Amino acid sequence: MRTLDKRLAPHLKLAPVLVARAPTLTLAFDERRKSRLAATLDNGEEVAVLLARGTVLRDGDVLIADDGGLVRIVAKAEAVLLVRAADALTLTRAAYHLGNRHTPVEVGADYLKLEYDPVLADMLTRIGATVERVELAFQPETGAYGGGHKHGHDETFAEDYAIAQQVFGEHHGHGHSHEHGHGHDHEHSHSHEHGHDHAHEHGDHSHDDCCGHSHHPHHHAHR
Repeated sequence: MRTLDKRLAPHLKLAPVLVARAPTLTLAFDERRKSRLAATLDNGEEVAVLLARGTVLRDGDVLIADDGGLVRIVAKAEAVLLVRAADALTLTRAAYHLGNRHTPVEVGADYLKLEYDPVLADMLTRIGATVERVELAFQPETGAYGGGHKHGHDETFAEDYAIAQQVFGEHHGHGHSHEHGHGHDHEHSHSHEHGHDHAHEHGDHSHDDCCGHSHHPHHHAHR
C-alpha cells in the first residue's frame, strides 16, 4: 500500500499534463480535514494518507506518494446549504450568526455555503436569507491562524490557541520592553519576576514606602 505523505506547495506549479495524468482521490470535506486517513483512489487503489497535523486539503491539491507518484485531490459533491440574500446586510448577518456558532462556512461573492443542517437552515430563513439544499463541493474558510475548523477537543486546537495568545499579546503590549527613557536622571533597574526591585542612584536619597523603597526626606543630592 502506498502512503501519501506530502502535499505539493501551492506556489510550486507542475506541468498540466502531469497533473491531468495523476490518479484522483475524491473526498468530502470531513475527510479532507483529516491528517490520517485510509482511502481508496478513484481507480480502486487503496492508499494511506499521512499528512502534517492541521492540513486541510482543497480541490486540486496534489499529493506526493512515498514512491514519488502524484495523486490529485477532488472535492466530492455533498449535501450543503446554499445561502443567498436580497441584500448585503442580510447576508452579512447570516455570516455573523454562523460564525458565532463556529460553523465552517464557504464564503462567496454573493453566497454562503455550509454543511447541511436543518436547524441552521431554519435560523437563516428566519433572518430573511434564502436557503437551498443542494449537492456541491464544499470548501470552507480555513481560519485566521492557518488551520482548519477546530474545537477544544481536536488535536491541533492547542496549537492554534497558542498562536492566538501570542497574537493577542503582541497587539496588547505584553511583549514590549520596559526600558523607558525618563527626563530626570534616574537609573532604573527593573526586575519583573519578583515584584518591583528599583535601584535608584539619587546621591544621598533613600526612603521606605509600600514598594520596598527606602526614604530619608530632605537629604537629596541632585545631579
